[in-house]
Amino acid sequence: MSNEENKELEGVAAAAAAETTPEAASPAAAPVTNYFAAEEAATEEGRNERKTRVGIVSSNKMDKTIAVVIERRLQHPIYGKYVKKSKKLIAHDENNECQIGDVVRIMETRPLSRRKRWRLVAIVEKAK
Repeated sequence: MSNEENKELEGVAAAAAAETTPEAASPAAAPVTNYFAAEEAATEEGRNERKTRVGIVSSNKMDKTIAVVIERRLQHPIYGKYVKKSKKLIAHDENNECQIGDVVRIMETRPLSRRKRWRLVAIVEKAK
């Protein structure tokens, strides 16, 4: 870079710094910032729907925690046969009310531990 270009860049930087310094802006002209605007907007709009799943309790040996097996059926992409796929999710059971074999509805929530990101919503059907 030439000296002229450096002088131009320094002049532009100095002008930008002068505009943003607190002395240049008067306190009356400063806009009032509402720090809670984003939070208020989220409550007005409502939050996104959380995922819910229905599954069978496979374990309740942990304190306030259950393991729920979620089964789904999907079609094999090549052969067309329907295949069962299952996933074990760890869910929070606040009152330790679930037994093995119960059909339960769980809902997605904030992370409660390393693997626990679901909570018990309702017991759909008690085990017999």
